Amino acid sequence: MESCFVAQSRVQWHDLGSLQPPPPGFKRFSCLSLPRSWNYRLLKLKEMFNSKFGSIPKFYVRAPGRVNIIGEHIDYCGYSVLPMAVEQDVLIAVEPVKTYALQLANTNPLYPDFSTSANNIQIDKTKPLWHNYFLCGLKGIQEHFGLSNLTGMNCLVDGNIPPSSGLSSSSALVCCAGLVTLTVLGRNLSKAKLIEFSPLRATDVKLPSGAVFVIANSCVEMNKAATSHFNIRVMECRLAAKLLAKYKSLQWDKVLRLEEVQAKLGISLEEMLLVTEDALHPEPYNPEEICRCLGISLEELRTQILSPNTQDVLIFKLYQRAKHVYSEAARALQFKKICEEAPENMVQLLGELMNQSHMSCRDMYECSCPELDQLVDICRKFGAQGSRLTGAGWGGCTVSIVPADKLPSFLANVHKAYYQRSDGSLAPEKQSLFATKPGGGALVFLEA
Repeated sequence: MESCFVAQSRVQWHDLGSLQPPPPGFKRFSCLSLPRSWNYRLLKLKEMFNSKFGSIPKFYVRAPGRVNIIGEHIDYCGYSVLPMAVEQDVLIAVEPVKTYALQLANTNPLYPDFSTSANNIQIDKTKPLWHNYFLCGLKGIQEHFGLSNLTGMNCLVDGNIPPSSGLSSSSALVCCAGLVTLTVLGRNLSKAKLIEFSPLRATDVKLPSGAVFVIANSCVEMNKAATSHFNIRVMECRLAAKLLAKYKSLQWDKVLRLEEVQAKLGISLEEMLLVTEDALHPEPYNPEEICRCLGISLEELRTQILSPNTQDVLIFKLYQRAKHVYSEAARALQFKKICEEAPENMVQLLGELMNQSHMSCRDMYECSCPELDQLVDICRKFGAQGSRLTGAGWGGCTVSIVPADKLPSFLANVHKAYYQRSDGSLAPEKQSLFATKPGGGALVFLEA
């Protein structure tokens, strides 16, 4: 089963003047090949780094954000998704030092400085602190190579991905930190190990040339680390998989994901939807009914299946979650097929799939919110062929497919209808509406 449909760019090495050869697996690029905006941003970051640390960075690392075009909440169920790297990114200026001191700073004053010993990394899991994401990337590389002694470094982080918007700002920071650590250590790691899918297989998808994707931020932030919605959905999918497996006389106790049920039965996604109709009822399940279906006790359910953060949940909507996952997985495959066949009405067909995806996220997975629904309606009203929430949901962004010739009027009308509210309820810094195209992968820039 394919895990994602996306062009997997190799990590690239941009040489800013030094004759030092790039590490294995990196390509060398002249600074002249960089976009002008990047050159300006690197120069500005270099100046801020010098002001902060009294020295200049030795190299820079960049990792992009991403938008999920279709395939929402199905990756952890074993199904393919279609993400696209966006042009917004995280950029880190780095200077290795001869001590063990790790000093992290951020160009955004909302994120305070942090310092610790590189050989005593402690991650506070009780708080979603910004520097924890950097430490996770560093610690992951440290543990992968079994290293005990790491060199210190000064790092200045800059990013233009809207936080808590479903565009993977935190993932970009983790990846960036991992690549920073690899570069400091002079090590190389394949992306298949750095970003683990199980199994990992990527396929290029050529998107339509006559349309652009537009991202709009609802300005509602949802912190997955601070809410239970996401954890409950994951558990509902797991419970649905077990009940479906039990219904079809499979070894249900070994089943964890909905895709496993389909694979063991050897049937299509459309057939799995029919099985779901037969096996599960639309009314919510309580823990007692789940136990009766599986033939286990409440204690066994709590200790052997439920996670600590879902043991007190009183109702589980198994039918709705399974219906969303199987139908969304089918939509992702259909999206890929349409892109490959490229019919004349390609943009219209892709838009219809995106609209169906949002309705399923809203009604069956219940991961939307009023602001996202309003924003989707506005985007469709002003010319989007399709629009849907993207990311975990409960806030964050929408992604819309818009004919290229309608882009200027679309941006102007959506900005006026959603962001220029008479009540002034949207903070200007949170307003984010932009067209994007597939962006490049991770980059390392070497300072002369």
